[in-house]
Amino acid sequence: MKAGDELYSAVGPLGHATEIKNYGKVIVVGGGVGIAEIFPVAKALKNAGNHVTAIIASRTKELLILEHELKTFSNECLVMTDDGSHGRKGFVTDTLKELLEKSKYDLVYAVGPIPMMKAVSVVTKPFGVFTLVSLNALMVDGTGMCGCCRVSVGKEMKFSCVDGPEFDASLVDWQELSDRNCIYSDKEKHICRLNGMR
Repeated sequence: MKAGDELYSAVGPLGHATEIKNYGKVIVVGGGVGIAEIFPVAKALKNAGNHVTAIIASRTKELLILEHELKTFSNECLVMTDDGSHGRKGFVTDTLKELLEKSKYDLVYAVGPIPMMKAVSVVTKPFGVFTLVSLNALMVDGTGMCGCCRVSVGKEMKFSCVDGPEFDASLVDWQELSDRNCIYSDKEKHICRLNGMR
């Protein structure tokens, strides 16, 4: 834009900010592009006096992001890759379970693909550790009017864009969320084929 140009309106990030306080011992879990979201959270949690353990993962070493930055703002940063090209071969849940078996943690915060966040909630449930997930449901207007990002949380309908994006992982209806997030997959595949993409 040029000086003097105007915008009719602008809407910033909606929803609720992450509650940052001293929980004690926390684990932040990031998968794929979810690592980008856990970075500022890990930094803020560390600055609030928490002991922060980060678990980050990607399919390959080339897809891993923000490893060095997270190491700066965590007491420990554990790296996983699906193919073993960097860090440990396996999934975030492998390392998460091992940590929870060895020590007590006060919070687990996870962001990544829906199957990963669901798996994190399954792992943490038997340990009784409070687990927050930041949902990446399909969103259209970001104001809750379109209803596209509906998710059932504790048997109540919520909108990820205005009520979330963070929710108690143990209350999320993961099957519904997964099904809704795939609603346009056939159309997405068709567009990709038309554009010569995989």
